[in-house]
Amino acid sequence: MGETIDAKAFRALSYGLYIVTSACGEKTNGQVANSVIQVTSDPPQIAVCINRENLTHACILESGVFAVSVLEQDTPLPFIGQFGFKSGRDIDKLSGVGCLAEGRDCPLVTDHAVAVMAAKVVNQLAMRTHTLFVGEVTYAKVLNKETPLTYAAYHEIKRGKTPKKAPTYQA
Repeated sequence: MGETIDAKAFRALSYGLYIVTSACGEKTNGQVANSVIQVTSDPPQIAVCINRENLTHACILESGVFAVSVLEQDTPLPFIGQFGFKSGRDIDKLSGVGCLAEGRDCPLVTDHAVAVMAAKVVNQLAMRTHTLFVGEVTYAKVLNKETPLTYAAYHEIKRGKTPKKAPTYQA
């Protein structure tokens, strides 16, 4: 980055840490994401930013749906790593993971989750490396009263790393 852009300034932005899932036919996949926001309350809509190279991106494009699980602050690093540093093209990331399906179009990860929500894509914005998907929420549920994991805590307390495909990656 140039002299006028201090990349460390972006670390001051507040984020959470989430598992975003979707489905492609019979295949399901999920990934860690830190770029999830609520964009409207009536109707309730959320947006996720997903790298175009990720399998989750292909699944959202194909199915038109995605789900978000808000992670607890005490989520173990190996659990985060399963969704953040491995490819769904090589492994079944949801194998052995607690999920809420109940007629949903894609799984909602319940292990280590404070809340879950499902959404149907209503808009999308393509960028160079990522797509911002906006979805109207079709289901939402609070699972417990634990403290949500922030991206700052992930870095500072857990000493977590950022994958190269994340929108907030810094070399």
